[in-house]
Amino acid sequence: MGRTIARLALGAGHQVVLSNSHGPETLVDTAAELGPRASAATSEEAAAASDIVVFTVPVSAFPHVPAAPLAGKTVIDTCDYGPQRDGHISELDSKSLTSSELLLRYVPDALLVKAFNNNSSRVPARRRCRARGDTASA
Repeated sequence: MGRTIARLALGAGHQVVLSNSHGPETLVDTAAELGPRASAATSEEAAAASDIVVFTVPVSAFPHVPAAPLAGKTVIDTCDYGPQRDGHISELDSKSLTSSELLLRYVPDALLVKAFNNNSSRVPARRRCRARGDTASA
């Protein structure tokens, strides 16, 4: 999902800063593939450099999100809770809390938007191309 959204943002003329939990060196090839307006950085650097941040991470990674550089920024939450991947989280299992509400506990000063969850990574690219009459390969 992250790579698809990055391609769409680049296609719309934006610069993109990629990050992951493994470090920017693991994204050098992806950034090069995406082109000169894409770069790789640490999570903290990417958050600080961006006006809009797209989260495409496992729910279990929420505690490691850099909160301070996200204050006042729009964060697009594409995350879905999967107990088989994330481990069981009682508040999510009981539905007393949504995954976005949980994320807000870690980034309380961000402006959170839930989007693109429960989609295949190819869906946004196909929808955009259909609207233009093109074919997609994401």
